Amino acid sequence: MSFRTNTIREFSQAEQERLAFVALGSNLDSAFGSSQLNVLLASQRVAALSGKPSVLSSLWQTEPVDCPPGSAPFINAIVAFLPPVTMSPLDLLSALQAIELEFGRHRGPLQNAPRPLDLDIIAFGSVVMESTELTLPHPRAHVRQFVLLPLAEIAEDYILPGQTISAASLAQNLPEQGKCITL
Repeated sequence: MSFRTNTIREFSQAEQERLAFVALGSNLDSAFGSSQLNVLLASQRVAALSGKPSVLSSLWQTEPVDCPPGSAPFINAIVAFLPPVTMSPLDLLSALQAIELEFGRHRGPLQNAPRPLDLDIIAFGSVVMESTELTLPHPRAHVRQFVLLPLAEIAEDYILPGQTISAASLAQNLPEQGKCITL
């Protein structure tokens, strides 16, 4: 699957309004390799769901947030892509969970435990929904630097549904949440 340049500006305005944004994170090795490789390989699988060129942010190394003590740093990124018109947010969630399983993700009783792959739908076009399976936009995206910094990199003017300022402005307004550096 091919990636466009590093911003969503090459998408038409109509396409930008339909984009899905998926956050990728890893802080454990998998059968595929390192956390960095997990994120890169998973970004290709996520982009392949579209069948059209997608946008991938830089990889960011970030301090764990709300994780058990001693958790390793995360490698994070954001992929923006055009979901097929027949794909619903719940279809995307199911596809992402299958990719997580492929990389060895097992959900256990310990919340925010280290994991080889974590895929979260940040936004799906302008969809706003809350169900037992999925809340859109992601309920904590607007307060997490490890989401906002890569999102602002590829879509600095993007405004998450329900917000009034851009991803870049949201990121600037947050207090620092630990080290976040591009790789």
